[in-house]
Amino acid sequence: MKLLMVEDNTSVSEMMGMFFQKEKWDVDFAYDGNEAMDKFKSDPESWDMITLDLNLPGKDGMQVAKEIREISKTVPIIMLTARDSESDQVLGLELGADDYVTKPFSPITLIARIKAIHRRADLNNGHTAADGDGDVDVNQSQFDVTTDNFKLSSKTREAFLNGKEIQGLTPKEFDLLKTLAKKPRQVFSREQLLELVWDYEYYGDERTVDAHIKKLRQKIEKVGPQVIQTVWGVGYKFDDSEAGR
Repeated sequence: MKLLMVEDNTSVSEMMGMFFQKEKWDVDFAYDGNEAMDKFKSDPESWDMITLDLNLPGKDGMQVAKEIREISKTVPIIMLTARDSESDQVLGLELGADDYVTKPFSPITLIARIKAIHRRADLNNGHTAADGDGDVDVNQSQFDVTTDNFKLSSKTREAFLNGKEIQGLTPKEFDLLKTLAKKPRQVFSREQLLELVWDYEYYGDERTVDAHIKKLRQKIEKVGPQVIQTVWGVGYKFDDSEAGR
């Protein structure tokens, strides 16, 4: 794995560097936002993971995340945030981060989060959805989730509602949609979705799920009616039974 750690605290970088070395990962460090973007843009396709501190000199982490997402929709981003910055955590997720870890953090926790997200991202390796608008002939692909109004292919990482492609899904958004759609009308709690999609146990980070659901809904609504429903006090479910009307 090739990882870019964006962190202005050299002590944190040096500490994590030792842990990354034990994992035999190829790691580079950037100590401010401008340096981070220069390194990322030098070869965007080469990076497998970005860990991104929010409080950076030059450009802050929010701006860096936004610019990275303009270049790559798929490279996983883990944001490192202060423990009391709930608004930053939610905003970071809405900008396209896959996860966040609060400071101060355990190196073992960060390593575990990186591994979990990397495992999921591997499923997307080499598969990107085609660009374009309008109706798509969805009969040309093999789909492993199919309903009257919805089709999803894990092989091509494409999802269609009423024959129109849901564009711009990040790896986490795709995995979240697939998990819900595989069992229509089954209600999933936030804790269950964290375990199934993020591949780690529930630690009270349910805002991670809510922020991704919000972004996923925005992308679904661009092509058709909403199929991700909230079950108040419980969680979320997929129901496209009304989508074809």
